[in-house]
Amino acid sequence: MTFRTTPAGAVLLAAGLLALTACGTTVSGSGAAADPSPVPSPVRTPDYAAEAAAAVARHDKLFPEVAELCEGRASAAPAGSAAPGELPTDPEARKYAENHAYKNEAALTPATKCRGDAHAARIKKALDGDDGKGAPKSKEELSGLLTGMGYKLESAGVYASSTGNLSFVLSVPESGPCVTGHLTPPISVKAHGVYMEGGCNEPRGGH
Repeated sequence: MTFRTTPAGAVLLAAGLLALTACGTTVSGSGAAADPSPVPSPVRTPDYAAEAAAAVARHDKLFPEVAELCEGRASAAPAGSAAPGELPTDPEARKYAENHAYKNEAALTPATKCRGDAHAARIKKALDGDDGKGAPKSKEELSGLLTGMGYKLESAGVYASSTGNLSFVLSVPESGPCVTGHLTPPISVKAHGVYMEGGCNEPRGGH
């Protein structure tokens, strides 16, 4: 007995065979759950307190005598140190204060001030020539003395005026603050915060 397949029947037969062969397979886009998108990594916020503590630890390793002297000093900023000083009420004095605000220095914490003062005293003792050599007479001698004491040249500046007077400005390695010295008799060395416009060198010019 011969069976004849009409065009419509052939289409149905092909569709049935396709369904049988596809049984048990997973077709992309057939409703299967897609892989979840990877969760973006959270942006890491720098831990400035930890970085500062690590810097102080490196400083203390370089200068153990200073670390011992300043151990236990508070590292928090003095209350109200971030607030600008009250300007004078007199118009001329007020204008002068505003024009020279660029010379303001950042406040030092008790711990930072202690370190700065200790470094200033340490350097001044060497400049006073307690070793019998006397104070440096040239930029080269002054640079050699400072580097020999552990202060890096890239963070220090040594200067000579037209009359030969020597001075220097440096940032205490790792922890700050700034130390400025003048060898013009009498020798003076002092510690101070960075200037509001940045750096340890006193800015020149007003606003």
